[in-house]
Amino acid sequence: MIGAVVSIALLCGLLVLRVPMMIAIASAVILNFYLSGAWALTLPQTMISGMSRFVLIALPLFVLAGGLMNAGGISGRLFEFARAIVGWLRGGLAHVNVVTSMFFGGMIGSSTADLAGTGSVVIPAMKKNGYPADFSAAVTASSAGIGPLVPPSSPMILYSAVTGTSLGALFLAGLIPGILLGLSQMAIIAFLARRRGWQPYAAFLVSEVVRTGRRAVLSFGLPTIIVGGLVIGVFTPTEAGAFAVIFALVLAMFVYRRINLRGLYRVLANAVQLTGELLVIVSLSFALGAGLTNAHVPEALVVIIDLITIGDSEYMRMLAMVILAIIAGMILDPLIPVLVPIILPTLLFYNIDLVHFGVLMVIAVVIGQVTPPMAIALFISGRIAEVDQMEVLRANTPFLLGIVFFLLLAIAVPEITTWLPSIIRN
Repeated sequence: MIGAVVSIALLCGLLVLRVPMMIAIASAVILNFYLSGAWALTLPQTMISGMSRFVLIALPLFVLAGGLMNAGGISGRLFEFARAIVGWLRGGLAHVNVVTSMFFGGMIGSSTADLAGTGSVVIPAMKKNGYPADFSAAVTASSAGIGPLVPPSSPMILYSAVTGTSLGALFLAGLIPGILLGLSQMAIIAFLARRRGWQPYAAFLVSEVVRTGRRAVLSFGLPTIIVGGLVIGVFTPTEAGAFAVIFALVLAMFVYRRINLRGLYRVLANAVQLTGELLVIVSLSFALGAGLTNAHVPEALVVIIDLITIGDSEYMRMLAMVILAIIAGMILDPLIPVLVPIILPTLLFYNIDLVHFGVLMVIAVVIGQVTPPMAIALFISGRIAEVDQMEVLRANTPFLLGIVFFLLLAIAVPEITTWLPSIIRN
């Protein structure tokens, strides 16, 4: 147990010092195996076992599809369509920001990719129309958190690989929370717009909705393929990823003609690099989780949770686990492949619904991305808006509180996440 504590302390210390995630986890794994006296050959065996999960085949496919769509110029078309739909509301451009992220997240499935795709379009437009730079960055950072909830979702693919939970069920479970989170952010914007006197961005015209909708309609083919195929049962999530790549390639290269062969090479290179980094982190995390399990860390975690929870309450236990995830998410990026292998035995001991908890983990990831010290979403959006990260953090306070409240609601009402998968299954 002492070796496990020392390994965790080393991991957290290296991450606080901004040591790259891969090096930090590798150091913790090697130290854990050394202190436990485990046979050295078990380390590569455990790592290979972690990378050999069939569902992980979907990860590079969706990463590549997202990269193709991001480089294919769809953000501008989605922005125009969102403007036609909600631009007439008070604070219209901020609403457009959220709706664009909801659309874009359903095609990319990554908050950082969403920020790169929509932030460069929406943030300059908001600043040009008189919105404060810090608020423009804040709403963009928070709305980008919708992406990981809406399929395809990279965090959910990683969660499925670690826990063995159905990826199709996780994709479906994230749909309703993703929509509700977007609507909650629009409610916050409506409140702020009334207080600060922000005006509508554009008048509502049916002709404009039709025109922009025609330009954007093909872009919605990707989420339609993924969700529709899973609901009807035409293909598995991995097969959906393959179809998504083909669709995105045709759309970006031959329909929109925004990517040439050199651009395709850059997209492929970025997808290979990102996938390689994630797979190494996943394999190391499996090894770390196995070492900590052998050191009886999950059993100790069960004892600690029983001590701090009031009564025999599943809600309180779930809340304790989610708080642990949020705290870990402040320094871990990515969070899921590192933390979930450690707490999975505890989840199974308490018989917690893994689909429900998977959505809660993704929301915890979203909170971690807008909470220091890492706060990667605030950093990226602040760079685009050319404003200090701490100013973005202050402006983001209403949205952060809104996400936390939504997380508590999702814990208390699990049907928000479990209803759609149960309906489809039946």
